[in-house]
Order: sequence, then C-alpha cells, then structure tokens
Amino acid sequence: MENKRNLGQVAALYPMPVTVVGVMTGAKPNWLLISHVGHVSHSEMMISCSKAHHSHKFIQENKKLSINIVDEGMLPEADYVGRVSAADADKSAVFEYELGAAGTPVIKAAPVTMECSVIDIYETEFFDNFILRIENTYAQERALDKAGKLDYAILKPVVFEMPTYQYLLTGKVLGKCRQLGSQ
Repeated sequence: MENKRNLGQVAALYPMPVTVVGVMTGAKPNWLLISHVGHVSHSEMMISCSKAHHSHKFIQENKKLSINIVDEGMLPEADYVGRVSAADADKSAVFEYELGAAGTPVIKAAPVTMECSVIDIYETEFFDNFILRIENTYAQERALDKAGKLDYAILKPVVFEMPTYQYLLTGKVLGKCRQLGSQ
C-alpha cells in the first residue's frame, strides 16, 4: 500500500472520552476511570472493564452504575482514580456525590452523568464488556445551549489517547453535519 505503513494490531479509534464510572460498594461509592466507552444504540452504551479491577465485581453484582463525563476541572481527580486501585485505597471521598434516581453515585462536579443498568455482558479473556441501558441523564445548566440541549463546544469533554497516554481537550467546532433529508 503506497503511503501507508502497517502498524500491526493497533486499536486506532483513539482518542476516547474520559469518564469516571461510579458504582456502589455497599454504603459508599467507588470511582473508576474508564475510557473504553461507546454507543450501542441511542439508548444503550457499553463500557469495557478489566476483570482485574476492584469495581468489576460490584458492577456485576449491582447491575447499575453511573458514567460521569470528565471536563478539564475534574481531570486531576479523574486521573487519580484511574491510577490508584480501590484494592489499595478508599477512593469514596475523591468526589462529592449524590445518589441519582436509579441509586447510582452521581458526581456533583461532573457536567454530565448517565445512570445506567447492565442489560448484558460480553466476555473476552481479560475484559468484560457491559452493555448498558441509559436510565437517566443529568446535565449541569452550564453544559446546555439555549434550547436546553447538550452543547459539547461549551462542555469541552476531555478525551484520552492510549498510545501516548495523553489527555486532550475538545470543544472546537469545525462544521455542522447536514441531517438526512435536508438540502
């Protein structure tokens, strides 16, 4: 192939949104940084979680969790909960939170949080891929446009690029996609 070099088996769909997953571990939450997230449909998502993570068993047991979108202001705490295992440290107090309507821990500082329930699990050797139904989505007023819809140019979520382990900031609008049926 001219002008292209074969990189081997490289997952090249990065960067991915940085999220903090919240799951209750009894009476208190645990926080886990996950950037392997994606859409399955308009009302369903997926997170890929290592079977070795402390939170993994609580996600399997509780069958519900929160996905908190990380912005620049949350990044130091989000990075911390991604570097430190709950098997070694109690991370429950890292974020101020409240319980959402579905009973998941919702980070107060998160500009957007989705409460989700596990509807299926796709297993691989080292990861479980939890298929989730979105039950509730909460957004801070500052993340909404005048019509009350999420505005990612305002929100500016952080994304993570795996090959170099870098966090990047989004938010620049490059153009607008025409909707199907519009001229």
